[in-house]
Amino acid sequence: MANTIRHQGIVENINGSHLKVRIVQTSACASCSVKGHCTSADTKEKLIDVTDINAASYQAGDRVWVVGELSMGVMAVLLAFILPFLILVISLFVFMAVWNDELSSALCSLALLIPYYYIMWLNKSRMGKKFSFTIRPMI
Repeated sequence: MANTIRHQGIVENINGSHLKVRIVQTSACASCSVKGHCTSADTKEKLIDVTDINAASYQAGDRVWVVGELSMGVMAVLLAFILPFLILVISLFVFMAVWNDELSSALCSLALLIPYYYIMWLNKSRMGKKFSFTIRPMI
């Protein structure tokens, strides 16, 4: 269990072997007793798509565990934050060395993120297979 991330969820919809599970994602301080006086406490509801061959054994309203591998979280952070940051910083230094113009270098570095995110968008079906969740019934 040390290599997994678990969230409690409620089955919203079942369509064949596909389930939609609603999870409530909370920040670390959302469960604090003084969260009403603080602006940093937040919660978000998210719908997660899960493919399970045993989907017929669940019903709408069932409480389940949504389980993902820890490596998926690390890969998501790498693709969403670290890689774009490296592209931005490295390209900024390269453009500054070539042009010696801060505004043009910054704009071109930002423009390099457009093809990066476009390529990510083109590969969303492949990433959807890599970033897949499983569910387990709550016992």
